[in-house]
Amino acid sequence: MSSPLPSIALLGAGSMGGAILQGLVRSGVAPRVTVTNRTAAKAAELDGLPGVTSLALEHDPAANRHAAADADIVLVGVKPAMVPDLLREIAPSLRPGVVVVSFAAGVPIATFESILGEGVAVVRSMPNTPALVGKAVTGVAAGAAASAADVAVVRRLYETCGVVIELPEEQIDALGTISGSGPAYVFLLIEQLTAAARGKGFCDADARLMVEQTFIGAAALLEATGEDPAELRRRVTSPKGTTERAIAVLQAAHLDGLFAEATDAALARSRELAAGA
Repeated sequence: MSSPLPSIALLGAGSMGGAILQGLVRSGVAPRVTVTNRTAAKAAELDGLPGVTSLALEHDPAANRHAAADADIVLVGVKPAMVPDLLREIAPSLRPGVVVVSFAAGVPIATFESILGEGVAVVRSMPNTPALVGKAVTGVAAGAAASAADVAVVRRLYETCGVVIELPEEQIDALGTISGSGPAYVFLLIEQLTAAARGKGFCDADARLMVEQTFIGAAALLEATGEDPAELRRRVTSPKGTTERAIAVLQAAHLDGLFAEATDAALARSRELAAGA
């Protein structure tokens, strides 16, 4: 087993924060995690997880300060609009040498550094929802004061729930249009192919089973072989066969252009959100 991670505070354990927490707990390398949530009901859901102390702001309004003061890594997962107030609240309580990690969408490192001070190590991250099953893709970008060691410990943290890509902050929003939004693109393809199966006369249960397991199986084959997806596609596509005819229809729809247009639209919206639009 890897050496243990230092003490962690997770401020705001919504769906994404909860998924990260599950990865940390499963890994066994995070011996001490303090989690905060607004309500006692939400805090109770996480109470009892190994190594986890779950606090409710409803019971202790200073819970965020207490959690941050006791941590070497502070994960900020509250809603983006709440980030500045939270940072102002916890700033006086942070330990020297702390690493502050954001996974609040659209909030730049500059916002963190302007409130916490330029000497505080800040790492911005963008995980995605497959973190819940240990299959996340997480992009991480280092702030000015974050050392290579700081980034390495954040990488280890996120590797408990998937793979990590290090990149400059200006690429974080673009990564969000690919891996961040990407699960929705896959689910849309599954929806549409399932509808096509029902249109061929299959019952709902059979249509869903054949389509979902085809996607799961294809992804598993891609992972197991390490082959280029274009090569795996060629192996399924016999010359003058049925698959070749279907692929020709899909390519005639200019999927490459559609995906470029879709991800461009997502990137434009991300920039609007960052600007407060």
